[in-house]
Amino acid sequence: MVTINQPYTVGKWTTRVGSEKSFISEWNNFAEWTTRNQQGSGIGILLQNPERPQQFISFGPWTNVDAINAWRDRSEFKAFVVKVKDLCENFQPQSFVLVANSEL
Repeated sequence: MVTINQPYTVGKWTTRVGSEKSFISEWNNFAEWTTRNQQGSGIGILLQNPERPQQFISFGPWTNVDAINAWRDRSEFKAFVVKVKDLCENFQPQSFVLVANSEL
């Protein structure tokens, strides 16, 4: 169930040419790990721009901001960021809150 002010994490990613498949695999492995091991996390979603295949956006809902902060403080999160930074030209992690939804 989605609710107004529910926090989301969002990542904007630009991979190096030829690193797209490796990035998708690493992201998916980490998203699955997060879902299994981080309390407060929801489903992770990764979108790829079909016209510019090096561009990705990831996002997912969380139960609260404290869960996001705890996740970002984990050594596994930091190791993932280091690993994928080698595959990426740019990474912009952000947090947002839900303010509108067509289902609300």
